[in-house]
Amino acid sequence: QVQLVESGGGLVQAGGSLTLSCAASGSRFRINTMAWYRQAPGKQRELVATISRGSITIYADAVKDRFTTSRDNAKNTVYLQMNSLKQEETAVYYCDGQAPRQDYWGQGTQGTVSS
Repeated sequence: QVQLVESGGGLVQAGGSLTLSCAASGSRFRINTMAWYRQAPGKQRELVATISRGSITIYADAVKDRFTTSRDNAKNTVYLQMNSLKQEETAVYYCDGQAPRQDYWGQGTQGTVSS
């Protein structure tokens, strides 16, 4: 089993920054790619960014040039640095560990962007 725990959410003003962390424990070797998703109130969960085992990153168009994902394999942790946040990016942010046979999800962390 794999356990993922997100942290770092909070309240920030529009234009501000947040850095989220996702710490993995358990059978981490099963995970190839890590992904960040978010779900705003009343909306579907959407993909924000992915980072492969080799640290190749892909971003949703909406966050390109503002968000950066990275990983520290020694700490078994993935990060999402979010800059120039917009009010509409208020959401619960989730990390997703993608293994060959299943995905593992964290519990999510709330990020709230005020006007």
